[in-house]
Amino acid sequence: MVAPIAEELAKKQQAISVAEFFEKNRQILGFDSAPRSLITTVKEAVDNSLDACEEAEILPDILLHIERVGKDNVSVIVEDNGPGIVKEQIPKVFAKLLYGSRFHALKQSRGQQGIGISASVLYAQLTAGHPTKIISKIGSGSPAHYYELMINTSTNDPEILRDEVIDWDRPHGTRVELEMEASYVKGRRQSIYEYLKATAIVNPHARLTLIEPDGNEVIFERATDKLPVPAKEILPHPHGIELGTLMKMLRYTERQKLAPFLRYSFSKIGLLTAEEICKAAGLDPEMPPSEISRDMSRKLLDAFKKVKIMSPPTDCLSPIGEELIYKGLEKEFSVDFIATTTRSASVFSGNPFVVEVGIAYGGDLQKDDRIDIMRFANRVPLLYQQGGCVTTHAVEGIKWKQYGLNQPGGGMPTGPVVLLVHVASTNVPFTSESKDAIAEIPEIRDEVELAIKEVSRKLNRYLNRQGALKKRREKEVIITKVLPKMAQKLAETLDREVPDINPVVAKVMGNLLVMRKVDLNGDGSANVSVTVKNYGSKLAEFKLHDMLPYEIKDVVPEPKIISMGGDFDYVWTMKVSPEASKAVTYGLETVTEAEVSRLPQLIVEGLEEELVTGAKAIKGLI
Repeated sequence: MVAPIAEELAKKQQAISVAEFFEKNRQILGFDSAPRSLITTVKEAVDNSLDACEEAEILPDILLHIERVGKDNVSVIVEDNGPGIVKEQIPKVFAKLLYGSRFHALKQSRGQQGIGISASVLYAQLTAGHPTKIISKIGSGSPAHYYELMINTSTNDPEILRDEVIDWDRPHGTRVELEMEASYVKGRRQSIYEYLKATAIVNPHARLTLIEPDGNEVIFERATDKLPVPAKEILPHPHGIELGTLMKMLRYTERQKLAPFLRYSFSKIGLLTAEEICKAAGLDPEMPPSEISRDMSRKLLDAFKKVKIMSPPTDCLSPIGEELIYKGLEKEFSVDFIATTTRSASVFSGNPFVVEVGIAYGGDLQKDDRIDIMRFANRVPLLYQQGGCVTTHAVEGIKWKQYGLNQPGGGMPTGPVVLLVHVASTNVPFTSESKDAIAEIPEIRDEVELAIKEVSRKLNRYLNRQGALKKRREKEVIITKVLPKMAQKLAETLDREVPDINPVVAKVMGNLLVMRKVDLNGDGSANVSVTVKNYGSKLAEFKLHDMLPYEIKDVVPEPKIISMGGDFDYVWTMKVSPEASKAVTYGLETVTEAEVSRLPQLIVEGLEEELVTGAKAIKGLI
């Protein structure tokens, strides 16, 4: 008798380990090409190092060394100064997929699933056949443990090939070395260099060192010694719970009554709110949670929506902050203008999130290309699938002409602009396991658009001001060409000295006029007066610098004095109303007429050069 087909099919069916699944579907995790496999590996290792250092309150110092090994393989070494990993955990962290400490933790972190670095170990052994080498040390008085590991894909368990105690000169930290089939590329947006540059911008507290295959060393120096505010773990919020999850929580809770279950299982539910929810659901607050049926759970879920529950706390997030985004952009780009914003926290499906945006303009950036969008999620750069990301969709949906940028075809704007968008959340909704793009969540898109528009308005004001200053420059050029010739002719006609035309230029242009007058005395001393008059229509606030190789006396008003070797920078902070003037007077003890003629030009700090006549103007001193 022929066995039924179902019995024959049943013989072929067997369980698949998660490692076996990813072994055959590695492209899901971002290992679909030689260049991208390298970037994915570096990204996972660096993310782990940054998270570990921040959790241990250590300023990250991370070394990345990439070497070519043969024709198609590279060796990747990532070394950090983090807290290290205890011996028993090392094999599981590096050689067991879906093993980690952050999956159940509701707080912002770079890694979440416990797949990243172990997936890189799996890819390395598949393509190069070599084990991964790890050194880790948890303190100066502890031994350094050296492991060589592979993953048993049938069981998703680590295979330990070597386990030794070695000497390592670091007081603490972790070093991982992998050989894999991959390629190192340069000059592309999707490259190791660009990934590290982007990482350095949104992690300005970290020092990142890259040693390229040709031996070239690149250091991304930290811009601050201030560690990010650590994110705190929170309970799930009722608005983000699904029916099946709620039923599981009710089934396995240790609470004996429904009201305490609600209070201690969810954030922002207190005693009164718990009673309101029970009343709205028609359930007894005293009943055991384990006795609640599916229909009762549905009523409870509906009650979550009816009862007003406060938004989840936001101390589970650790945004970068406007100041540090500014410093990060300023450190890595040479530009003329930067504006930043950090929005207030919002919520989607019970998950709190914060959107931050920085915009940089001008300088060395390309003028005719499409703007450069730098996307980040929980301080991690997103280099791939830009077209499928909510961030890109938000950018394309904005009418950029009203902000001073061209937008050919109504799509991506063009101009010398870098736009940085960072989304921080307890649960970033990625479109895939490779974590390359953020899903089209309406709440996130709205916040991204609002943040971009906020910094774009600041950019537009800057561009309008620059346009007005350009017209002033053109007008001043004409005036300064015509007036000197007129003054020369008039002086020749009247047989007099050519007058100083600066007061006339300042008055015509509506500028701040700065004039220094030196009266020599017969004994070699001199009396100096500096007059400042505001011919503009607005209050002028600035610092006046007089940099001299002499000590001065009888100064009115008293300046701030900055010693610069043999020279002195005398600084006065001034506010001059429209049509008003102010004066500074001081004396020089021994000075000759020749030395007077060589006195350095006065400097006005805080105003554009187009608004100042008679002195050098700068926006700010370093």
